[in-house]
Amino acid sequence: MNITHISILTVPVKDQEAAKAFYSEKLGFRVVRDDAFGGQRWLQLAPDGAQTSVTLVAGERPMAPGAQQGIVLATKDVRADHENLKARGVAISEIENAPWGPYATFSDPDGNGWVLQQAPA
Repeated sequence: MNITHISILTVPVKDQEAAKAFYSEKLGFRVVRDDAFGGQRWLQLAPDGAQTSVTLVAGERPMAPGAQQGIVLATKDVRADHENLKARGVAISEIENAPWGPYATFSDPDGNGWVLQQAPA
């Protein structure tokens, strides 16, 4: 096998413009592509320096908005990022400790579930 990493993760949303605002303004993702194609829109964003990006897809196919759950965002400092997200208006859980490291959870405006996690020390 020559697979090196996950390139793009599809996140189903109701409104691409509202989702773009959340992911860029609240999470700080940069817009990689925002192109029209065949009556649709390819909207791709990624954290700075990440190999994996997300594409925000509107509609009920192939997944309904909010269907993605448990998507993990790795961080070097969960506490600092937790405070930053709270300051940006993200409704994020309290930080919990687990054998796999401290983490907190939140959802995007469509109900897609995210986990902010720091590797254990």
